Amino acid sequence: MKKPTLQGFIMAISAAICWGFSGTFCQYLFQKRGISVEWMITVRMLGAGVLLLLYAGFIQKLPLLSIFKRKNDSIALITFTIFGMVAVQYTYFAAIRHSNAGTATVLQYAGPVLIAIYLAIKSRKLPGIATGIAIILATLGTILLVTHGHFGTLAISKTALVLGLSSAVALAIYTLQPLRLLSAYKSSIIIGWSMLIGGILFSCIHAPWQATGSWDMLAIGAVGFIILFGTLIAFSLYMTAVQLIGGQMTSLLASAEPLSATILAVVWLHTSFQLMDWIGSLMIISTIFFLSSADKKTKKLPVASGEIQKDPTLLSAQLKEVLDAPEILEKAG
Repeated sequence: MKKPTLQGFIMAISAAICWGFSGTFCQYLFQKRGISVEWMITVRMLGAGVLLLLYAGFIQKLPLLSIFKRKNDSIALITFTIFGMVAVQYTYFAAIRHSNAGTATVLQYAGPVLIAIYLAIKSRKLPGIATGIAIILATLGTILLVTHGHFGTLAISKTALVLGLSSAVALAIYTLQPLRLLSAYKSSIIIGWSMLIGGILFSCIHAPWQATGSWDMLAIGAVGFIILFGTLIAFSLYMTAVQLIGGQMTSLLASAEPLSATILAVVWLHTSFQLMDWIGSLMIISTIFFLSSADKKTKKLPVASGEIQKDPTLLSAQLKEVLDAPEILEKAG
């Protein structure tokens, strides 16, 4: 394996781990330290928004205010912030609060399947074989994950299930809604401003200076990791990996995110994850590979300018590019 390729692999997996660990740190803060979901969302979006805009301005040398020079783009950004960024942040974090990081992250990974279904309906064409398999796997995997294989009962609360599935829907909207903006501006500009504006808006719900819960150095470090490593560093690693090994391979490697979140939650927080949970999770995660295979045979979607134009990404790769993550992210993830 050539050195740049190896570096790309390491960076892509590292970005996924940063996103995954961020989810588990959120679980720790919510369930062990009593920190509110609303406060975490406000602080994360404000902190990550500022960091991403600094990255865009000083590292990428981008004109930060260019997106506000056009009225339609400004309106599109605000729309994306409310119905995309804030929605996906709240549903994902709340799902973690009511279940665990692994379950919430895996359920959110049903988002690409929802996108594939939407595109099939919009184009009035039946999904291909690979997409059909992905839909079946996502459905069966979700059933196994939320029932532990006991199909008459739910293994997680109804609230957690609704929030997890809502997170997948929000992720689909989050991915598709800003495609026009991504064709005109770098993702760091869009995500940075969206997070900052979203954080300001969410401050009306829970002000960042009104912290709740019990605090120690570990809790402070967890918040710092979520803001820094779960956003800026993961974003930078992911974008560099796209340049080195391409968007599609980077996206596939980024599917290590839910696995890293689950493993850390099981080992560190002693979260219960049964055999059926692992099987269901792997079934859902595997849909990324089937959708990637299907994307090779379909028309590519518009992608962001700059680095990604050098290697146009497919649908599954574009999911992470728009996301953060990052959960940006990760996604932002």
